[in-house]
Amino acid sequence: MSAIAPPFLQAGQRVAIVAPARKISTAEVEFARQTLQAWGLEVVLGESIDAAHHQFAGEDTLRRRDFQRQLDAPGIRAILCARGGYGTARLVDELDFSALAENPKWVAGFSDITVLNSHLLRLGYQSIHGVMPVLFGQENGEAALASLHHALFGEPLRCEAPTHPLNRPGTATGELVGGNLSLLHTITGTSSQASFAGRILFLEDLDEYLYHIDRMLLHLHRSGQLAGLAGLAVGHFSQMRDNAVPFGQTAYEIIDYYAQRYGFPVGYGLPVGHEASNQALVVGRPTTLVVAPSGSQLSQ
Repeated sequence: MSAIAPPFLQAGQRVAIVAPARKISTAEVEFARQTLQAWGLEVVLGESIDAAHHQFAGEDTLRRRDFQRQLDAPGIRAILCARGGYGTARLVDELDFSALAENPKWVAGFSDITVLNSHLLRLGYQSIHGVMPVLFGQENGEAALASLHHALFGEPLRCEAPTHPLNRPGTATGELVGGNLSLLHTITGTSSQASFAGRILFLEDLDEYLYHIDRMLLHLHRSGQLAGLAGLAVGHFSQMRDNAVPFGQTAYEIIDYYAQRYGFPVGYGLPVGHEASNQALVVGRPTTLVVAPSGSQLSQ
């Protein structure tokens, strides 16, 4: 059964900005609030905005209560996660998503929010992997912001990348799954792990040692998660680190090392992840991946 798509937004509806992970101030989401208002939306700031507990946006109980309140509120049509960092996985086991059965709504974010993207897909709901409020005003981020608008308001989505020497040509169709590699690795074996079987997996990551990338890909391979993929779309692997003794492969070469063991098409360099060009994608939506001599394209 296909994942449920929440109703697309319309002008005049209410959306909430919450912080399930790292702390953030009202000032840091002000540009986002103004942007969403310009889109015709009414913006509610959750109690986690301006809250602080060490690096978190308040203690787990506060962040969980804030997110739960927005899940349960019938008038809130979308929940935008203000930023990533770390902490979302600490909340999901005690969140009650049952209200979505009567009132599906969009949840949007990326990076640490991959936990929610995957958890919602496991429950049977689509969600948005896209730019977060803290980044709405970033330089050269106009296309990413426009694509989030498209996702929320129901316009088609398409992201493209030029040809890459590691590409494996082909066409794949299937629901989209994936996000941040580190978080997908973290939730393996938990109630938030969504199946990759028959789906198109997309991956991105930031600020990881290259041997960590290998270790995580090896785990996905050994646990059988790569075996049934319809296709693989590889986004940004930004600010990778290395040891004093070099690992000897780039992040893309590490991915290729494992992808070569399978027959699905693979496209590299798609504008998804921790760069200004982070294009919105709907996790759980039927998707087509085309990897051709001219480059790669994901369309929804």
